[in-house]
Amino acid sequence: MAFAVAHYEVPVAEPFRLDLTASVLRRLSTNLVDVLTPEGVYLRVLGNAQRPMLVRVSSQRRGTLFVTLEGERRGHRGALETVHRMLGTDRTLREFDRGAARIPWLRPLALRMRGVKPPRYPTLWEACVNAIVFQQVSIHAASAILRRYVVTLGSPIELHDGPTLQTFPDAEVTLRANDDVLRAAGLSTNKIAALRRVAETLVAGTLNEQILEGRSSVDAAALLRSIKGIGPWTATVVLLRGLGRLDVFPTNDSGVAGSLAFVGGSPPELEHVLDALGSQRGMLYYHLLLARLEARGELGP
Repeated sequence: MAFAVAHYEVPVAEPFRLDLTASVLRRLSTNLVDVLTPEGVYLRVLGNAQRPMLVRVSSQRRGTLFVTLEGERRGHRGALETVHRMLGTDRTLREFDRGAARIPWLRPLALRMRGVKPPRYPTLWEACVNAIVFQQVSIHAASAILRRYVVTLGSPIELHDGPTLQTFPDAEVTLRANDDVLRAAGLSTNKIAALRRVAETLVAGTLNEQILEGRSSVDAAALLRSIKGIGPWTATVVLLRGLGRLDVFPTNDSGVAGSLAFVGGSPPELEHVLDALGSQRGMLYYHLLLARLEARGELGP
């Protein structure tokens, strides 16, 4: 296989901030898969240890991202398309901006975070794993569990000029893993069962991203909920973080409720806020996360 290192310039829809978008994608700096270096470079390994594709993304000039790919030459085109999707480079957020400007407690946050784009996980599997792991636990607890899962089943990729990255374990690897191994990572019995059901469905091909893409958000959520262990909240997070559907918002979320109180004090009822934000209401979820990360000193490099 021909290995190649190539550099690309990727146009982005302004305004765009790589530091904010990567922060939303990784959540906490303990993430070993999505890494933001002290210099503000986003690092990620796509694929697996047998066929890894190292991605380096930097923002050095307005309107352009600089992407370096290291891996099989024939995989560069697909990897570049994945980077486009993961970082939301072509997304415009005019409806959210208009709505946020009319909400007094949200306006200053939206201005501070202007340039964040809605990120997407590179695969439906990764979106499902993240959503299931984060069910009904705090962001720190879930991040710790996900880190152990990644370290246990993923593969380390050592960089000669940077940190050691981890590949994200695929569905087949998770299916082969012993329940005791998954429990040692901190996963509950119910979450292990849910992950196995999702993995079996994806490996069998009865569900994939293309099937969901062809459906409305309501119908796609219903299809996801047909898998035992995926409820309304989990399905919504998969659509938001996995498919970039901004017309959905995870309600009945204690973390969201706490973040709303943290940001707005006594904000208006959530339904009124979501109505004002229209079909891009999902961006509120990302802004609330950014507000929390900002308060914890976890924003950016």
